[in-house]
Amino acid sequence: MIEPVERPLELWGGVECTVVQIGDEFRNQVEETGHLRRPSDLDAIAALGIRTMRYPVVWESIAPDHPDICDWSWSDERFARLRELGIRPIAGLVHHGSGPRYTSLTDPEFPHLLARHAERVAARYPWIDMFTPINEPLTTARFSGLYGHWHPHGRDYPTFLRCLVTECRATVLAMRAIRRITPHAQLVQTEDMGKTFSTPHLRYQADLENQRRWLSLDLLFGRVDRSHPWHEICLRHGIQEEELDFFLEGDGTPDIIGINHYNTSERYLDEAMDRYPACFHGGNHLHPLSGATRIDHYADVEALRMDIPPEELGFKARLAEVWDRYRHPIVVTEAHHGSTREEQVRWLAEVWNGVQELRARGHDIRAVTIWSLLGAVDWNSLLVARNGFYEPGAFDIRSAQPRRTAIGRAAESLARTGTFEHPVLDQQGWWRRDGRHYHPPARKAAAPPRARRPILIAGATGTLGRAFARLCEQRGLDHVLLTRTEMDITDPASVDAAVARHRPWAVVNAAGYVRVGDAARERDLCFRANAAGAEAVAQAGARLGLPVVAFSSDRVFDGGLGRPYLESDPVCPACVYGESKAEAERRVAQAHPEALVIRTSAFFGPWDTSNFVYQVLSNLDAGRTVAPTEGIVSPTYVPDLVHAALDLLVDGERGIWHLANQGMTSWAELAERIAVEAGLPWRAGPQAVKDAPRLTALSSERGLILPPFEKAVSRYFDECEVDWRAQSFLEAAE
Repeated sequence: MIEPVERPLELWGGVECTVVQIGDEFRNQVEETGHLRRPSDLDAIAALGIRTMRYPVVWESIAPDHPDICDWSWSDERFARLRELGIRPIAGLVHHGSGPRYTSLTDPEFPHLLARHAERVAARYPWIDMFTPINEPLTTARFSGLYGHWHPHGRDYPTFLRCLVTECRATVLAMRAIRRITPHAQLVQTEDMGKTFSTPHLRYQADLENQRRWLSLDLLFGRVDRSHPWHEICLRHGIQEEELDFFLEGDGTPDIIGINHYNTSERYLDEAMDRYPACFHGGNHLHPLSGATRIDHYADVEALRMDIPPEELGFKARLAEVWDRYRHPIVVTEAHHGSTREEQVRWLAEVWNGVQELRARGHDIRAVTIWSLLGAVDWNSLLVARNGFYEPGAFDIRSAQPRRTAIGRAAESLARTGTFEHPVLDQQGWWRRDGRHYHPPARKAAAPPRARRPILIAGATGTLGRAFARLCEQRGLDHVLLTRTEMDITDPASVDAAVARHRPWAVVNAAGYVRVGDAARERDLCFRANAAGAEAVAQAGARLGLPVVAFSSDRVFDGGLGRPYLESDPVCPACVYGESKAEAERRVAQAHPEALVIRTSAFFGPWDTSNFVYQVLSNLDAGRTVAPTEGIVSPTYVPDLVHAALDLLVDGERGIWHLANQGMTSWAELAERIAVEAGLPWRAGPQAVKDAPRLTALSSERGLILPPFEKAVSRYFDECEVDWRAQSFLEAAE
């Protein structure tokens, strides 16, 4: 009879703490996420209710230059605070690294040097009783010894296996050293656990990789004996038999197996390479086995995008395999999805609920770990590129102090009650939805029936409204885009009727008066749409307790401050349009204090022609000069704006936010940049001096969450769907 696990499922946490050497340089995620300089992060994490946390005391940071010259000051402060907060740390000693400069994963002395560091950690913090000496040894060995991404940048099986055996031996010696001081110390051994699927012709390669994925844990469990399928491969590539025999005693057996699983962990191999993007093309010229001729070039893609029965994919299937193989306590030690906010929430909810199902079947899974609480930088390139690409976690670090996201809100609820609810959970994650496949599947999976609450979007004919609908569709956010006939925001009764009819969980007001130049002579019309309309939507949202997103403008400022404006700067409009937006802000705040009001600036997008960038391109391509108005602004790319607004909405943010791409430029400089990017000759006419603000660029004290505008302008040309060349040709013909 299967007995369900009785102890409550715990929520653990962790901070991304990789210190990895690439070439001659080291990257430190504790530094890049800012945690190095923010001791207050620990208090914010404790406030979530997390009481067990993977935390670094990383060798490369403690003793970077000499094994006997150690700096413990940072770790002393942080571990003391963890103890005060009642958080039990799992001390990580090496996280995807190869040790300090004086050693490497191919150094025979690496295990003894790490053991010395481990002993010092245990002696300094004798109250710590959980350790991960080396995070994901198999994954690290692959990336460092087989794929060449990280030091020592090997690209062959001898280097890969040498790295792996070194790491596993170091783990055993480190735990022996720790247990001489703390006999009851537990080894929490983490590993990424994926699976490889393939076409029939590549089954030999998939079988090899599916055997290889167990190698680190099998070594530590003492299972790599002469009957193990990888025993002979190890010997053939330079590992000595006595090195493998070292593990047979089994004193490296983990107390807890920590499984890290990502949507990219499971792969599919296909020899039909032309069916997939070139970035997935690869091969197995490094295959360690000899024999008959095999296909050695193929595409290596995400298995979840292939037509594979869903019950064979995902963390539940992999956790069940781990349990069946080892029958040992398990923890999900990393649950993170680098995607949009609602997808992150869906991933966490799916992992949490799936683990509960496995526990009900008798699988001893003790916790799910939110990883990483403070997000990560450049992991989309495996840290190889320095692009500053940031993925938030439970907190978003792009604010003066880390800001709690929807993941943080979910964490607090799960830690305290074991449950979490959010309207975005009405829809499945993209890895479950139709449209994810590279090729149409033979069978269409039936989506589970569930009630869905939409986001109501006003402004069906405008740039913002259409962009919201487009990106909501892309992100799996149920939505209804309404025309003025379907919901007239200037008519409170019409607003109430639409809200009652569609029963949304949030309302985005992307409608309003946008003809800035006409506002002075159409003052009443402008105020009715922008101020009274915004008020009506806010009042309807407030009555029903619905989140509301309203949009304002940099035109609420006169441009005389001499620097970019912040959210706390007092409004001082210099035109009728700006006055209408300032009045809208006042009315919305009064009617619905929980509303989110977004000020933005000079937006342009790739999906329509109603923006400055398109106008410049079409004019220059037609041979006309461009005469921009005066003024300095923060150009804002519509996809970035809408994605950020949706993230803030899902996070439950309120109040005024400035959302504009970082940086500022004059209209003339922007026009010239556009010309250069497009490869068009720059023809500047005399600037027309109009009644325009002098410097209305926006910055933020709440968080700079949009990328620099220069990158956005470059992306415009990659993503543009309107043909400005064809349009200018037609205009010339007419």
